[in-house]
Amino acid sequence: MKRIESRFIAVVLFVSLLSGAGFVTVQSARADDKTEAVQLVDKCFLTFQSFMKDEYMGVMKDLLKDAKGLFIMPQLLQGGFIVGASGGSGLFIQRDGNGKWTGPVFYTIGGASFGLLIGGQSSEIVLVVMTDRGVAAFQSTNFKLGADAGIAVGPFGVGLAAQTANLSADILSFSRSKGLYGGVSLQGAVAASRTGLNKAYYGKDVQPSDVLIRPTVRNPQAAKLLDEVAKAATK
Repeated sequence: MKRIESRFIAVVLFVSLLSGAGFVTVQSARADDKTEAVQLVDKCFLTFQSFMKDEYMGVMKDLLKDAKGLFIMPQLLQGGFIVGASGGSGLFIQRDGNGKWTGPVFYTIGGASFGLLIGGQSSEIVLVVMTDRGVAAFQSTNFKLGADAGIAVGPFGVGLAAQTANLSADILSFSRSKGLYGGVSLQGAVAASRTGLNKAYYGKDVQPSDVLIRPTVRNPQAAKLLDEVAKAATK
């Protein structure tokens, strides 16, 4: 009888240890997601500031005045030359009917190839969303650029006006890599919301609509970025 009781206690302890290990693993993963999300917001803030200080991004600055949304990706990586796996993570924010910017929602964008990445294998990307169709795409959990929302490479250079841009596109993309501009096409790329990052950042399961359409959650850490974009979009 004592042997049976001892085995039972041993099994209970073993199961408890396994459960505890699983709990620690889950907690650790959530902590990692929270750290990644916070760091990504900070990186996006720096990327946006850098783009706004760049004289070659004059068209992008002009477009911001009428933009309905903005996607910022601090780093797009390509795994191979010309053809290869490409992707990166970033965040989307949008402007509501009152002109207030809301968000962010975290997304990853990937594709079989984005063509030649300018100046190497890493680029900063800013997507300026100009239409309701483009915003609606980012309000979903996943979509395809070029199919669910039209996308075109935005013009860049000194002295260019926004009128020179292809304003028929839902989204205009602007990119830089080590001082070089343009050259990255996201046509056909697939965007998907980063569920883990969104949950960790807001402390609960959220859909893009919970953050963008009818904001039920907020994170004060994003205020600096939202204020910076709001200021730039009203100049």
